[in-house]
Amino acid sequence: MKKEQESRNKLSSTHVILLAVACGLAVANVYYAQPLLDTMGATFRIDHAEVGIIVTVSQIGYGIGLLLLVPLGDLVDGRKLILFQFLLLGSFLFITGLATSVYMLLAGMFLVGLMAVVTQALVAYAANMANDRTRGRVVGTVTGGVVIGLLLARTVAGGLTQLAGWRSVYLISAMMVMAMSIILFRTLPASSKPKNAVSYPRLLRSIFVLFRKNPLFLVRSLMAMLIFAAGQVLWTPMVLPLSQPPFSLSHTAIGMLGLAGATGAVGAAKAGSLSDRGHAGWASGIALVLMLISWLPMALMFHSLWLLILGIIIFDMGLQAVHVTNQSLILKIDPEARSRITGGYMIFYAIGSATGSIASTMTFAHWGWNGVCILGAVIGAMAFLLWWWSEQSGFTKNK
Repeated sequence: MKKEQESRNKLSSTHVILLAVACGLAVANVYYAQPLLDTMGATFRIDHAEVGIIVTVSQIGYGIGLLLLVPLGDLVDGRKLILFQFLLLGSFLFITGLATSVYMLLAGMFLVGLMAVVTQALVAYAANMANDRTRGRVVGTVTGGVVIGLLLARTVAGGLTQLAGWRSVYLISAMMVMAMSIILFRTLPASSKPKNAVSYPRLLRSIFVLFRKNPLFLVRSLMAMLIFAAGQVLWTPMVLPLSQPPFSLSHTAIGMLGLAGATGAVGAAKAGSLSDRGHAGWASGIALVLMLISWLPMALMFHSLWLLILGIIIFDMGLQAVHVTNQSLILKIDPEARSRITGGYMIFYAIGSATGSIASTMTFAHWGWNGVCILGAVIGAMAFLLWWWSEQSGFTKNK
């Protein structure tokens, strides 16, 4: 027990920050396309109603990776798994940036999504290396890196596209990912050898056993599906009205809106601390209310872009707070299955994100921005009702 505890205290503050940066760099690759959909669609002649497929195929790859790759952290050395995935991610980013046909582009996006699950391997690694008293804070900090990465991805993508075209986004990211793999190799402390001695197929089957035996795990995963579907409903079609009159914003300006959402990192860090003190239940409820009411100012963006910015800030703070409280609760279920728990939970995230991406662009094509906001609010209300039912059922008590 003492040896295990020592292993879980190997992360210094510098290591935690490095993991957060690595998470942000990896997850950003799934979101670079969002402010570029109009430009990428024009390059490969994809119309507005179908252009969401570029993001959706990446989310599908991400979902498959969550199911097949993330659970490996309970079977093999987590540090080696992280390094291997970073190297492959960099390679697939080069493929995407050099795509010469829509099929090559979609294949590249799928493979990038598949390897971007290294983000969750990093979160599971951090949770395993932290002790019980600080795990919520560590997970919150690392998840904060995820928040900043996925939101600044839009700002970076918009700026680089304005300067050098959309391909430069993926080629530069490929070089940064390769550089990060070297840094991680030289700095990450070795993790303890997983105790699981089961076969890979049995390891995958055990994920479904965990869902069956732990209602909290299933409920919080369903909640993740809904909140991230709402997130994609917001971010995926946003470039379409903002790039057209009366706004006619540049890709740089549209990408800058990601800076507003970066405040979600504050919500993530605060939620992690509240979870450590046993307040995950009501913190989730407040965050879900914030997500729901944020759609009102965003629906009024044609009156003022400041209302859109206000709505984005409220929405992303709420979303990331729910995400961190979800993780803080479920990672306590079984210390020896944290990679499988992380992978299983994030599968629902990928389902929600993929569904939200394609549904949002189709909704915008038929009913405009107001239709998008109504769709997002309906999904948010469903998430709140699920939380309310789970609280009445006592799933978060004594967790």
